[in-house]
Amino acid sequence: MSEPNTPRAPGEPRKPEQDITGQVARENGVVETETGMIDHGLSTDGLGSPALEARGLVKDFRGPRQGFLRRSTFRAVKGVDLSLHRGRITALVGQSGSGKSTVGRMLAQLIPITEGTLLLDGTDVTNAKGNAFRRYTNRVQMTLQDPFASLNPVHRVSYILGRALTIHGKAKGTEACEAASIELLKKVNLNPPERYLHRFPHELSGGERQRISFARALAAEPEVLLADEPVSMLDVTIRKEILDLMDHLCSSENLAVLYITHDLGSARTYSDDTLVMYHGEVVERGSSAQVIDDPRHEYTRRLLAAAPNPRRRREEQTRRGDA
Repeated sequence: MSEPNTPRAPGEPRKPEQDITGQVARENGVVETETGMIDHGLSTDGLGSPALEARGLVKDFRGPRQGFLRRSTFRAVKGVDLSLHRGRITALVGQSGSGKSTVGRMLAQLIPITEGTLLLDGTDVTNAKGNAFRRYTNRVQMTLQDPFASLNPVHRVSYILGRALTIHGKAKGTEACEAASIELLKKVNLNPPERYLHRFPHELSGGERQRISFARALAAEPEVLLADEPVSMLDVTIRKEILDLMDHLCSSENLAVLYITHDLGSARTYSDDTLVMYHGEVVERGSSAQVIDDPRHEYTRRLLAAAPNPRRRREEQTRRGDA
């Protein structure tokens, strides 16, 4: 395994000059592929092999049966390619219904893949079963959008974390699980950890529950973390803290992180690379600075125009005042 990258200050924007050596645009600049996807032409020189790679992911869902008619089929994901590298955050951005969460669930193997290939450290793990699936879930973990729904309300934090540690073979026995759980709580900045160990989920705030979700994912000592809209259900004052935590864990644990979001602003700040999804397809990809500061696809431009931008609002107010 490669050495962790030097941690940045939490929340410090991932500017182009902070990218790993070799993360540069092609000499010919931005290109449009045969499928119409805008590619800003990133090189993978210096990044090493991806921890998790997806090639041509496709997901079809069957509709309800209507009388004697055949069930209709809806293609939610249409040939998505992506690579996740250790120590880097890749943002998958799109509006609700674009297919981004479906991609995350396929990567976590929570739902079957219709077509395509998953490679973990170069090994084909598409639709892994049995022991292969258990090894895969040790290395690839996911946190879900709703931290309350993802935590069993009848169990205390000590049980939730202890069960994850036991399932993944990281600790055994009450004392060992409690000691390991305390270390996990420290990693997600829930201090003092003893204060949270014996609480139920309903006794925690939304931000604290999301930190517990991250701690449970870390119990497996994963190499890949799939964060599906981790802050969309949190108060705006708490969102930065959780994103700072995700950023810190990426560096300190040398994780390959997929950050699924509809927020281009946070993608620009917290991710190295950004992929924009529209109607099940990736329509633009590149470094976050390139995609968001110089968008080339019309859908990316519409997303940026719809995003809250206090600076743009002030500029418009100034122009109206000057007029």
